[in-house]
Amino acid sequence: MKPVRPLRLNFSIPSPSPTMSRSNASFHPISQTTDDDDDDGDEEEEGVLALSQASLTTPSSPAALRRLHSARTSELNLRSRLPSQLTMDERSGLLAFSDGRAKTYMSAPNTARPRISRRPSVSSIRMPKHHSRASSWGVRLASALGSSGLADSKASLFVDERVWYDQFTSTDWVHDSIADAFRVRDLRSRKDIRGRLYAWFDGAQGWILVAMIGCITACIAYFVTVTETKIFDLKEGYCRNGWYFDKRKCCYGEEECPAWKTWGVAMKSIGMEEKWIDFIAYVFFVVLLSVMACFLTLLTRTEIPSTFSMTTLDENLGADTKRKENGEAYGTKGSLSPMEAPREPAKPSTTVYYPAAGSGVAEVKVILSGFVVHGYLGVKTLVVKTVALIFSVSSGLSLGKEGPYVHIATCVGNIACRVFSKYNHNDGKRREMLSAAAACGVGVAFGAPIGGVLFSLEEVSYYFPAKTLFRTFCCCIVAALSVKFLDPYGTGKIVIFEVRYVTDWKSFEIFAFILLGVLGGALGALFIKASGIWARTFRRIPTIKKWPVLEVALVALITGLTSYWNRYTKLAVTELLFEIAAPCRLSDKSGLCPQDGNEIMVIVRYLCVAFVVKAFLTIITFGIKLPAGIYVPSMVVGGLLGRIVGHLVQYLTFRFPDAAIFASCPADGGLESCVTPGVYALVAAGATMCGVTRLSVTLAVILFELTGSLDHVLPFSLSVLVAKWTADAIEPLSIYVSSIR
Repeated sequence: MKPVRPLRLNFSIPSPSPTMSRSNASFHPISQTTDDDDDDGDEEEEGVLALSQASLTTPSSPAALRRLHSARTSELNLRSRLPSQLTMDERSGLLAFSDGRAKTYMSAPNTARPRISRRPSVSSIRMPKHHSRASSWGVRLASALGSSGLADSKASLFVDERVWYDQFTSTDWVHDSIADAFRVRDLRSRKDIRGRLYAWFDGAQGWILVAMIGCITACIAYFVTVTETKIFDLKEGYCRNGWYFDKRKCCYGEEECPAWKTWGVAMKSIGMEEKWIDFIAYVFFVVLLSVMACFLTLLTRTEIPSTFSMTTLDENLGADTKRKENGEAYGTKGSLSPMEAPREPAKPSTTVYYPAAGSGVAEVKVILSGFVVHGYLGVKTLVVKTVALIFSVSSGLSLGKEGPYVHIATCVGNIACRVFSKYNHNDGKRREMLSAAAACGVGVAFGAPIGGVLFSLEEVSYYFPAKTLFRTFCCCIVAALSVKFLDPYGTGKIVIFEVRYVTDWKSFEIFAFILLGVLGGALGALFIKASGIWARTFRRIPTIKKWPVLEVALVALITGLTSYWNRYTKLAVTELLFEIAAPCRLSDKSGLCPQDGNEIMVIVRYLCVAFVVKAFLTIITFGIKLPAGIYVPSMVVGGLLGRIVGHLVQYLTFRFPDAAIFASCPADGGLESCVTPGVYALVAAGATMCGVTRLSVTLAVILFELTGSLDHVLPFSLSVLVAKWTADAIEPLSIYVSSIR
């Protein structure tokens, strides 16, 4: 057998780059071999050189200057601790001492704990005089690696040093997990009363934070709901008893309300017909409120330097994609003719995005996966998006407030984490609270705390241990209780609308539910494609691209001109969804309850017009520079389709009552004794939302919490399942994945 050639290990750490996960200033370039020893002066010079070479577009961390003047090792340097030469063969052990002696696997290191020399810091806790010096697993691991200096460096790394991540980098999950493990170990090593109190308070900090997040998010949702309801009715008139009253509180449910004064009555002195005055006032307020919301959104303008190859962060499907693959660099072909001179690749331009625009769900999903975006969850974004959301929803555009609630709640969670250094100085721990906050946003939006927990688990969270699951559930429950006490809807309920179905579904309806699943999934997938086509054509016009407020004004003008003449397109999206999903009652005034079978087709034609108008407005509204959600608008479009199908099935039961398939229908009942079109509307609403967002289990639970009907859980789940299969076959990506791709 040939002698084994001795191996010489050469460890080197590459120079930093803007795409590395930590700050550029926190890395020190090392080019020497393992035989070289670095003194303190060389380390300081290398740190200064690394700091001076940092990119201007990526600011260095605040901890960089601390490390430059620190006498201890600030980064783990395994290179200087390894032996100069290791002779290895097939009999060599994997673990060895620094002098080359073999180490057995069964023997535990019997070395004393090395002394740790470090400066006291704010985040460190003073150890008692007679604290335990028992060997820990961290010291045993350091001894097993053959490096006594590893324990010295881990203390300075993980106890009082925070890794400050640069813009558009990734979180070091392993580092943050180990840092928190060392912090907990040092905290629990104190056996005195004060140490036990510190440990108890440290464990209670997570529960305190989730309670704070739930209460604050519920208060913000109450403020937005109450305010936008009052402003929304200004498009039709005002209350004589007080301009700050909405129509419902002004009239107390009465159909004839002398206290409510329309703009046509108030301005009839100008000599124009009342209906035209009401129409002009409606369009004017739609455009005015939309433009106001857009100007507020533009206050959060943020520029991404050309150093980073990114597209957008505000759900703009029409953003320019700049990729470098297969010889193509920013649109320049790699294969050129031999007679053609090579062209210089075009320099990437600065990308602009607006944190307050869109729903923010896609960006929250990216942030929870470990991506660092400074300022996206800050105080400015929270305040601007909350106020702009009020104006955008009040304008009557085809958008919702449920998606932005996720972003707003996550902002609240990010700001609340600053209260405790345990979460403020550890990005991994911080994202556990952000997962709970995102779930709280959905729970408040729909009044569905269990659905909110499943939303965070299924859609946005990347790291979701059992401990985070329980805290997320607690956060959603606290938020639901706060909404219950505040009562923003004036109904004493926590849900945005509540429907109760008395009759159960029949066996022949299962084929209609499967059909609605196919139609809803296809409709959601086609909506994604249509939104992308609209964004890549109209939104790339230079004038529209340069002036986003012009696009908002045009969309608002089109919305006002087309929505006014149809009662269902004129309603708010949540109110419209309630009307099309509610069962018919004797005192119903919605116009969706036919008294005779011959009236069904008239209602179907009216709903078809509303479906086409609402679908078109939802396509052109998604992606404009406003706080806008897609959850409820997609449910409204699907609900209109489902209501149409429900009325058609109802019409079949009326025309062919003696058919064998309808044998289970009661003979002496009304039209809804056999078929309830509201059930079809809610089934199709869930299927369409699944086709757009690809949520599955979350949607079935949310629909159950909205209705409270165990009898209809199976139709909801079946339609969502079929819609998911259909949408994946037509368009593999959801609307959020398409916007951040």
